[in-house]
Amino acid sequence: MPALLPSRRAVLLLAGLAPAALILAAAVPGAWIAAPAMGAALLVLIVLDGLFAGPAENLRVIAPGDAEVGEAARLVILADLTRGTSRTVARAALECDPRLAAGGRVALPLVFADGAWSGTADLVPLRRGTGTIARVWLRWSGPLGLAHRQTSRLLDLAVRVWPNIAPVRSPALQIFLRDAQFGLIARRIRGEGTQFEALAEYEPGMDRRRIDWKSSARHARLYAKEYEVERNNQIVFAFDCGQAMCEPIEGLPRIDRAVTAALTTAYVALKAHDRVALFGFAARPEVATPFVGSSRDFFRLQRAAAGLDYHHGEANFTLGFSTLAARLQRRSLIVLFSDFTDPTSAELMVENVGRLMERHLVLFVVMHDAELGAIAAAPATSLQAAAEAVTASTLMRERALVLQRLRHLGVRVLEARHDQIGTRLLDSYLAIKRRGSIG
Repeated sequence: MPALLPSRRAVLLLAGLAPAALILAAAVPGAWIAAPAMGAALLVLIVLDGLFAGPAENLRVIAPGDAEVGEAARLVILADLTRGTSRTVARAALECDPRLAAGGRVALPLVFADGAWSGTADLVPLRRGTGTIARVWLRWSGPLGLAHRQTSRLLDLAVRVWPNIAPVRSPALQIFLRDAQFGLIARRIRGEGTQFEALAEYEPGMDRRRIDWKSSARHARLYAKEYEVERNNQIVFAFDCGQAMCEPIEGLPRIDRAVTAALTTAYVALKAHDRVALFGFAARPEVATPFVGSSRDFFRLQRAAAGLDYHHGEANFTLGFSTLAARLQRRSLIVLFSDFTDPTSAELMVENVGRLMERHLVLFVVMHDAELGAIAAAPATSLQAAAEAVTASTLMRERALVLQRLRHLGVRVLEARHDQIGTRLLDSYLAIKRRGSIG
């Protein structure tokens, strides 16, 4: 049974009757009975207005079964109000898992159209996993706006939040794959790669360093060497799922932004006929997929990436990297997503990355800490601000020293903003592949 509650307008009118009653009693003492009569009449109007609002015969919530972290997912609420009119004001609210919406609550107005009341809202999931929508509330007003009815329903709706692969579906990437040397139509770009393919007659625009002078002299015409990009390389995307990678950056955890960048590059790598695997670790290894070599199996990587959990402890680099190294039987490109706060916490990471470099090629990916840079660049308007700027500058210098140590070990370091990390990673992968550095 829907509850009947006074509206804000009714409460204000009741509150306004108190000073009106005092003024009336002071001016005409014999008419004091008018004030209680007006109050009773208002209460009767509130009850009647609530009764005329009528019940809600049907209340439905249509939620998406699947969503992607950081991407809006449309949710629809439908209600059948038996006595709803154009003057009726209806609103709905949802209680949901905090991973689906900030604060775990979504409120939205309902509008009357095509003979039904409906409202839409966009859920923007903040974390991967399965989130639930537990309850819905509906409130609608009477024709006078003095009362409203309220009802609620228990729900058991589950929304599976997957890694964000919006860049994979983007037209720009699809056009790139179509026109690239390893798209759906396999085309070879002259002058790229390391594996000799054939000789072709030189044309303007070719790299002059590819000209085969001996063959050109023998045939009295310019000929250039064509190379084919190496394929069947092993690419491992390794994720540090520790505390530093689970901290948010612009509203989303670093690990989720890393997963999006990795899956985009993994999709391109599969189109290039390379073999891709995912590896995630925190205190212990938790995700380790076999290598997949076809873009038809991309969904397996997406499903495995959805299993990367959020951890509040430090990652165990020694156990994680030793486990990864034992799984790899041949030289591979290891793309490591990690972060650190100070040189002390990064010491074990640098040491274990150095061991991986003895056999494999490592690309270390780290996101630029924009918040730290903003603190360091802020004007020192107070002693507190000056101290924060000095501390931030010190941390940035120490961070640069750690990255420099990795470069001295031969590690390729990629540091970029979170919104540029996907493009920069893709460029780095293509550059490494064209140079033939993996095999």
